[in-house]
Amino acid sequence: MELRDYLHILRKNWIVIIALMLLGAGAAATYSFVQTPLYESTNRVMFSSQAGDTIGEQQQGNVYTEARMASYVELATTPRVLDPVIEELGLDESATSLANRLDVTNSTNTTIISLTATDENPVFAADVANAASVSLTEAVNEAETLPGSEQAPVNITQVTQAQPAATPSSPQIPLNVALGALVGLALGVGVAVLRATLDTRIRSLRDLQQVTDQPVIGAIPMDPQAKTRPIIMKEDPQDPRSEAFRSLRTNLQFIELDGGKVFTITSSVSREGKSTTAVNLAIALADAGKNTILIDGDLRKPKVAEYLGIEGAVGLTDVLIGRADVEDVFQQWGDRPLLVLPAGKIPPNPSELLGSQQMRTLLDTVAETADAVIIDAPPLLPVTDAAVLATETDGAIVAVAASRITRQQLSQALDNLENVGAKVAGIALTMIPTRGADAYGYNATYGYGYGYGYGHRAATR
Repeated sequence: MELRDYLHILRKNWIVIIALMLLGAGAAATYSFVQTPLYESTNRVMFSSQAGDTIGEQQQGNVYTEARMASYVELATTPRVLDPVIEELGLDESATSLANRLDVTNSTNTTIISLTATDENPVFAADVANAASVSLTEAVNEAETLPGSEQAPVNITQVTQAQPAATPSSPQIPLNVALGALVGLALGVGVAVLRATLDTRIRSLRDLQQVTDQPVIGAIPMDPQAKTRPIIMKEDPQDPRSEAFRSLRTNLQFIELDGGKVFTITSSVSREGKSTTAVNLAIALADAGKNTILIDGDLRKPKVAEYLGIEGAVGLTDVLIGRADVEDVFQQWGDRPLLVLPAGKIPPNPSELLGSQQMRTLLDTVAETADAVIIDAPPLLPVTDAAVLATETDGAIVAVAASRITRQQLSQALDNLENVGAKVAGIALTMIPTRGADAYGYNATYGYGYGYGYGHRAATR
């Protein structure tokens, strides 16, 4: 993926990312507030050599002291040093337990040892650090004093006395909250990328381009009221959806299909808006003064008659079986140059009828008198009807609903058309969100904008 893809993912999932970041910060804050405050107090002692009066002897003594510092650090947490501390302070714990609350360090290239005690009581922490310092001094003097000598060759000087701390050393609430937010942010970004990786639905033009290079000749915005007003060209000609169908009409005129004018409207699966696309496109063509014929070729779940409010009992089925002449079942819709041929009765063999010689003859007949013929066909994946019809027309317009189908489904649908030698006139994106990361050029003030134009492949011809 490119950088813009990651930015798109972050923009699309920003709510999830922010929510997990806040959750991480909140969890860290909650954890910090329930922790018991701990205080640290530090006592520092310096070790130096007492050997000799000459420079050479003093250097040897310093080297000796520096070499012994690691041993002194190790000695500070042993029972030899801590048992006297426990006895002096009257503690009811073992030397091992006390050692866990005592941090002994030696700064690099120095002979200073820091003894840091940690406890819930700041005064007690200072007492432990100071007592441990005194006990360590005694233990080192005893260990370093040679037999027959009254004084150890190491001089121990207290540098700083441990004082009760005014503020706790832990928990560090600001740091914990920042780390929690950072972890939550990383988790949110990870979840967003994982969702994008596992999500195979076609939600935008970018997703569509990963499946096919077929031209996008239309982009229809989402309309929450589409179920109650499917024929938007009639209900509200100024609506952004109406303008989108006009753009689809315009783009359709530029398709180089040897002067073809008979098109099949289909989709991969049901509920992708193919029927509303077919009807509204036919109305848009008729509004442009073209003699348009709309045929309901969905002989399984016909919708055209219902959407247009016309009688649908007699139609295409009756013409194909010779029960009626096509001139007798055509219905004029409104005052436009639009003739509608409903589906008629649902037959037991739709695929056979649509692929029959009678259907080919019918299409040849209507194509002679019309400027444009639009056929609403069933979806491609459930049945073969649309693929059969597409071979007899000048091209198939495939409606692709955003967030409704997967890339695999669209790829299979296009393969079905290719396998029978049918042409694809273009893709019509439908139900595109008008807000959010997947919005597609929609402008609330000026309607559906000019962002998509004609398809990416055909526009360069």
